[in-house]
Amino acid sequence: MFLLELAFDGSPDRLALRPAHRERLQALHAAGKVVLAGPYSDESGALLVFDVSAAEFAEIIDADPYYRAPGVSIARRQEWDPIFR
Repeated sequence: MFLLELAFDGSPDRLALRPAHRERLQALHAAGKVVLAGPYSDESGALLVFDVSAAEFAEIIDADPYYRAPGVSIARRQEWDPIFR
């Protein structure tokens, strides 16, 4: 499993890419590859949990331009070994 933490700098430029990004996340969720995803309530960033291999995780990040959008930065990429699922 992998955690991806995003940081938002307040720039509204990322919002143009958000609808397509959320469609990708919905498809990945339906395929069982995204467990949880969503923004922090203060809109300072977001947390996403992926249940994929390291190679798939890298492909997912590379394929979605939202992760490189103005106003979005990847604050953390972390492999995670949860005790409970």
